[in-house]
Amino acid sequence: MVKTRLLAASDISKIIDMRDVLEVVEDAFRQYGLGKTIMPPKLYLILDKHSGDFRAMPAYIEGSAGLKWVSVYPNNPKKGIPTVMAMIIYNDPDTGFPLAIMDGTEITNYRTGAGGGVAAKYLARPNSKTLGLIGAGRQAKTQLLAVSQLFKLESILVWSHVKEEIEKLKIEYPDLPIKSARIEEAAACDIVCTTTPVRGFIVKREWISKGAHINAIGADAPGKQELEPTILRDAKVVVDDVAQATHSGEINVAIKRGLFKKSEIYATLGEIVTGTKKGRVADEITVFDSTGLAIQDIATAKMLFEKAKAQDIGHEFNVIG
Repeated sequence: MVKTRLLAASDISKIIDMRDVLEVVEDAFRQYGLGKTIMPPKLYLILDKHSGDFRAMPAYIEGSAGLKWVSVYPNNPKKGIPTVMAMIIYNDPDTGFPLAIMDGTEITNYRTGAGGGVAAKYLARPNSKTLGLIGAGRQAKTQLLAVSQLFKLESILVWSHVKEEIEKLKIEYPDLPIKSARIEEAAACDIVCTTTPVRGFIVKREWISKGAHINAIGADAPGKQELEPTILRDAKVVVDDVAQATHSGEINVAIKRGLFKKSEIYATLGEIVTGTKKGRVADEITVFDSTGLAIQDIATAKMLFEKAKAQDIGHEFNVIG
């Protein structure tokens, strides 16, 4: 009888590596752009009397299927619990058998960072030397990991309300040129990653440099936004998924207020990766609106399951039968 492999957070931490995640996430966007994936829209369970929400994210990609069940509770750090927590069920699409049940919290962080890395690879100027992080939590960390793999960074400017998080980044990555900065300084970098949960824009158009690329990561639910809408108007806007972005991405508020139109979306990242649409042109401003796709999770889960199986990491048990 086939057994199900249980992979706890400690197991995932042993085998996850940003280089590997960048590779599989880029291929996931490529397969998405070629129309070879199946991914129903993300389903939100919003609890009005509580401070967070749940999201169900199923997907199929390259012979793999699965579901991520993830919660996002911005006030959790005050309770010593991560803002984002997730579990992934990874299935054999031929039989439906659950091959693995795995912690998805770090997978979510890494695949989101990798999505930003892939976007920067195709949309940022190749000679980008400065990175601005607006927000310094777990999502900022993986944006930093991904972008620093792809660019030779001479300066990393970080702004956050929580100064302790900036210091943690400096301690964890002593070899990287990380400095605390004002928000307008971080926003003026070649590549800017915004990873805050705010519901009113905090990044102004006047701060954004000519030729900058922005990974807009924090707006991942209706009503959230980090960028002044005029930034979207002046930029080439690329989304991970049109339906998700218009509903809950960085552009959702601007669309609802009539400040940006769905028709103004230039492309999906999948179209850019496949070459269906051209990426960066000269010194234009580019924005990647990231809502997070289930195909990123399942592609990463597949890679980690195969590594865990090869290295005999995790615990096998009979979940069925």
